Parts: sequence; structure tokens; C-alpha cells
Amino acid sequence: MNITIENIVLIGSLLLLISILVGKTSFKFGIPTLLLFLTIGMLAGSEGLGGIYFDNPQIAQFIGIVSLNFILFSGGLDTSWSTVKPVLRVGLALSTFGVLLTALGLGYFVFLVTDFTIYESLLLGAIVSSTDAAAVFSILRGKNLALKKNLRPTLELESGSNDPMAYVLTIAFLGMVVEPEKSLWSLLPLFFMQMAIGAGAGFLFGKISKWVINNIRLDFEGLYPVLVIALMFITYSTTDAIGGNGFLAIYLCSVYLGNQNLIHKKTILGMFDGLAWLMQIVLFLTLGLLVFPSQIIPYIGIGLLISIFLIFVARPLAVFVSLLPFKMKLQRRFYISWVGLRGAVPIVFATYPLLAGIDKANIIFNIVFFISVSSVLLQGTTLGKVASWLGVGLPEEKKLSHPTDVLKANHPKAAMKEMLISEACPSVGKKIVDLKFPKNSIIALIERDGKYIMPNDTSVIHADDKLVILADSGENLEEVSMALQKS
Repeated sequence: MNITIENIVLIGSLLLLISILVGKTSFKFGIPTLLLFLTIGMLAGSEGLGGIYFDNPQIAQFIGIVSLNFILFSGGLDTSWSTVKPVLRVGLALSTFGVLLTALGLGYFVFLVTDFTIYESLLLGAIVSSTDAAAVFSILRGKNLALKKNLRPTLELESGSNDPMAYVLTIAFLGMVVEPEKSLWSLLPLFFMQMAIGAGAGFLFGKISKWVINNIRLDFEGLYPVLVIALMFITYSTTDAIGGNGFLAIYLCSVYLGNQNLIHKKTILGMFDGLAWLMQIVLFLTLGLLVFPSQIIPYIGIGLLISIFLIFVARPLAVFVSLLPFKMKLQRRFYISWVGLRGAVPIVFATYPLLAGIDKANIIFNIVFFISVSSVLLQGTTLGKVASWLGVGLPEEKKLSHPTDVLKANHPKAAMKEMLISEACPSVGKKIVDLKFPKNSIIALIERDGKYIMPNDTSVIHADDKLVILADSGENLEEVSMALQKS
């Protein structure tokens, strides 16, 4: 069956519905949902039951880039700076030096066991060098794995921030395959330019986006997530246009926004959470449709060999070397090594050689696809068991709430206080969103001129207002008082 304008909506909606229904029961059998989405795409493809013919790497790459924008942005919004700050150096070491070592180590192994040239081997190593944000976020948060202090933030920070490094290495080694006369040292200027511009643009657009969100006056609350989507794509495309790494920019931009007070932040977070899941499903379905299972079969042997080396040798060595400067228990290092999930990102990156038209592009794509599937199948299904074996998991009753979950939840507040705003109070004339309130405190009501007002983030504080404050404890009420006086 060929995809046409007339049937694309029907086909897409049916595949989406099947994916959601199948994914609902997947964890009962310990199977990651993303693997099922990929399988459904393959079954619907030209060599499966659906017979849908799809062989367009360019469209698949476009869908992949758009999907990764949403997945990385959503992951960044959910990243709490207070939990990331203690592990920032560890996460950055893994997402830069760790990715580089993985690419070089695996690339050299591929060179030894195949007939690939050294640059083709390094290209394959670069493509699968990063842990996949979609896989890590969905499995860790979907299974709600409870891990000991700082381990989960480390894994999420690494997976969310290492795609830019893998992207730069992929583009660089692809260029050397196309032009072998290039020097290996020519990679350095490209790397530093991409990272520096990407990081600078991410923070700059984060600040600009915060100002736009909190100062533009939209009539409908539902338009705010749409505004953020527009800002997300502007951040990515502008950074890419000026020679920076767009993936790094949108991740840093979203981390900044996720830790700021934003108008209708709960609505924005909820919307992006749903969109991230939608994009993960669409991405894996598309990649499943793109692959031809019959073309993978001849490479299962070499694919399995490379996958085993990556999981049990290249990734652990890269992690252990990267973490040498840091004090960390051996069990934690082993677990970080095990959570080296490969998923959709390597498959998306594998479309770049296809579009470049290099000789072994199809072989690289099929090997990468097999590596991703085997990684999610082996590592993704055993994260809980390995955490238990290594003693890095927490008992069920000690699971820690994710900061974003706390924000989204409507927990009843245990403490209440009325506060009268004087004319001299620094908060007069400011919006609630600008008051830097503790996240577990809210202004429930405002009494003004004998009338009660239900405030929102855009409500402005007036002199002589009486605020009804709800908080989790008396200590939080004291923090609220200080915030009002310091604003």
C-alpha cells in the first residue's frame, strides 16, 4: 500500500491508536513501549502485514529532527536545576568525553572486524555513540524507577545533553568519508564552533523566551503552549542557521525555562509531556516503516557482534574513563554503563549517510537499526533488575517525586495565612509570576475592595490587597513572606 494524501490521516491515526493500546499493556511483560512502537511500524511496512511502502530517508530524517526537538525540549522542561546542579560536572563529562570515547572505541573495533575504512568505521561509531533521550526518558519515567541519590538526574542529564556531541561527530566523520583527504584535526574547529554557538544561543533564547512568555498578552490560556512551540523551533532553526548546534540550544533553552516562573507553566508542561509522547510514537513508527527487515537479516551476525562490544566493552570503558576524576561507588559506575540505551536517535543519524549517498550507507543503516533494537530489548527490559542486583535502587515506598510531577499535582496545602500588602511593599505593581514564590505555595485568593478575585499568573498585586496564601508548611509561608518583601 502506498501512502497518499487521501489515506495518510487514516493510516496514521490507526497506527497511533494501535500503538497506544498495545503500549498500555507492554510494561506488564517488561517490554519497553518504544520497542513495540518500532515493531508496529515494521509490521505495517512494505514487508509486513500492512504492506505500506515507505522508502524516503529525507522525510524520515525531517520527522526525526522535528520529533527530537519536542523530546529534548520536554526533557529539558522537566529538568530541575536543583537536582542537576550536584551532578552537572559528571553529566557533562559523560555527554562529551564519554561520547567521544565510545565513538572512537567502537569505531576502531568495527575497523578490525569489518571491511570498512577507518573513517566509515568511526562514522558508525559516532552514529551510535550517544544514549537516546527518548528511550531513557520514557523508560525511567514510564517505569518510575526509584534510584539512589543523584543517579537518575545523572542519567537524564547525560541522555538529554549528549545528542549534540554525537551529531557533531556524525557530521564530521561523514565529511571525512566523503572527503578522505581531510585531516582529523579539522574536526576541532567544527566541534568548538558548534558547541560554543549552541550553548550561547540556548541561554540567550531562554532569556528571550521567558520575557516573551511572561510579557505577551494572549487572550486564551491554550495559546501559551503554541507560543512556546514557536519559540522552540525559532531557537533550533536560528542556531542551526548561524552554525551552532540546534539540539544543544533547545535543550539548554528548555532547562532554563523549566526552572523559571512562567505564566501558565502547568499548562505548558502538561502540553509538552503529551507532545513528547506523541512524537516518540510517530518517530518510532516512521523508523519502523523505513526499515526493510529482509535487508537486516544478512547483517544480524556482525550487528550482534558490534552490539555486544558496545554494550559490554565500549560503553563501560568510556564511562569508567570519563568518571575517573570523580568519587563514585563502583556499583553506580556499572549502572550508568548499563543505562547506555540506543534508540531512535542513532537511527535518525543513520539517515545522514543515506542522503549523502556514500557506498556503505545502507549497510550502516541496517547495522545501526539492529544495534538500537538489541539495546532497547536487552538493556531497556532489565533496568529495574540490574538496579536491584547492584543495590542502586530504592524500595517502592521510598520513591522520590519528580519536581515536575510535584508542580503538576494538585496536592492539598496544609498551611494557610492571610497577608496584607502595604503601599511600601516591593511586590506592588508586579505580576504573580514575577514574585519568585516557592513552588509548593500558591496565592489562592486576593481580597480587593471588598471583593474576592481568583488570581492567575498574570494577576498584578495592588496596594491594600489581602492575599490568601496556601503552602505545604509554616516554613513555606515564611519563604512566601520573604519573597513578597524581596520582589
